[in-house]
Amino acid sequence: MRDEPPGAPPQPDQGGQGGPGPAAGKLAAGKPATGEVARYWRHGAVPGVDLLRARFVTHRYARHMHETYTLALIEDGVEEFRYGGTLLRAGRGAVALLNPEMVHTGQAGVPEGWSYRVLYPAVSVVREVSAELAGAAGTPFFPDTVVDDPRGARLVRAAHRAAEHGDPLASASLLHGALAWLLREHARAGRRARPRESRPAVRTAVSLLHERVTDPPTLEELALVTGVGPFALMRAFRAETGLPPHAYLNQLRVRQARDLLDRGVPPAEAAAEAGFADQAHLTRHFKRVVGVPPGAYQRARRDGAHLVAAAPGGTRPVQPAGPQVAGPAQSRTAQSRGAPAITFKSAGGGAP
Repeated sequence: MRDEPPGAPPQPDQGGQGGPGPAAGKLAAGKPATGEVARYWRHGAVPGVDLLRARFVTHRYARHMHETYTLALIEDGVEEFRYGGTLLRAGRGAVALLNPEMVHTGQAGVPEGWSYRVLYPAVSVVREVSAELAGAAGTPFFPDTVVDDPRGARLVRAAHRAAEHGDPLASASLLHGALAWLLREHARAGRRARPRESRPAVRTAVSLLHERVTDPPTLEELALVTGVGPFALMRAFRAETGLPPHAYLNQLRVRQARDLLDRGVPPAEAAAEAGFADQAHLTRHFKRVVGVPPGAYQRARRDGAHLVAAAPGGTRPVQPAGPQVAGPAQSRTAQSRGAPAITFKSAGGGAP
C-alpha cells in the first residue's frame, strides 16, 4: 500500500538550488524537525559500497553529485528531488535509480518527511555485475529515475537489512541479487547519449580547480587562464558540469574531506587540509552532500559504537532517551546489534 503513486509526474526544474519544496513551507510555518535520524556506513563484505538509512523532515540536500550509483528505496513518506532537469517525487515503495556524477538535490515532499534506505555502489561494482549478466564490459545507465518495482524494492530492502546485521555471506549475496535484478529490469548498456566533448575552456577550468582545491583561483583568474569572459565561462561551466565553479569546488573539497576522514584524520584537520575555513564550514557543506555531520560519519564508519546528536559547535556523544530510529524494526536492530544511529537536528540550508 502506498501513500501515493511511487513517482508523481515530473515538474519543470526552475533552476533551484535545493531550496524548500511545497512541503517545506508548511514545515517552516510551525512543524519543527523531530526524530531526524541517519546512519551512514560501509558495507562489511563488499568493498566499494556505502549505505545510508535515514529519516528526514526538514533536512535538505544541496545540489550535489556522487561518484557512485545511488539506489534508494523509499520506505515511508515522499522525497522530492531535482534531477536531469526535472523535479521528481518518489513515494512509499518507489525505487530511485540515480546514475553517477549526475547533479541532484533532495528534500521532503510532504510535511511528515521521508524515510529511506540507500545503496551507493561504486561504478566498478556495478560494472562487474553487469559484465556477469551481459558478458560484455561497459557502464550501465538507468534511463528511468523513479520506478515502481515491488520485487526490486523487496530485494533492495533485503540486501540493505542484511548489511545492517553484518552477515558477510548473506549480505554480499543479497546485494549481488538486488543489483542483478535492477540491471536486468531497468538498465541500458552504456550512457543515454554519447557525451559531447567538453569545451577546452571548461576542461582547463576543471583541471585548475582539481589542482588548487585548497588555494582556489578567482573567477577572474579562471577567465584569464581560459581566455573566456567570466560570465561566459560560468554559463559554459554550469552547462557541462551541472554546477557553477564555486559549487563544483565545494564538491571536490567534500570528497577530499571524506577521504581524509576515512583515513582517520580528525574533522578539524580534515577541514583545513580540504580547504575549508574551519570545522564548522566543513560541517555545513558535508551535511548538505552526505546527509550526516563529518564527526558522526567518521565514528559510524570506524566502529559503529556511538549515538550522536548534532549541536551548533559539532557533535557530542549522548545516551539515547528512547527509540531514535525511523521505525521499530530499525530500533530493534540497532539495540540488538549495536548498530550506530546518527541523530541530529536539521538546520536546513540552501546550496553552497
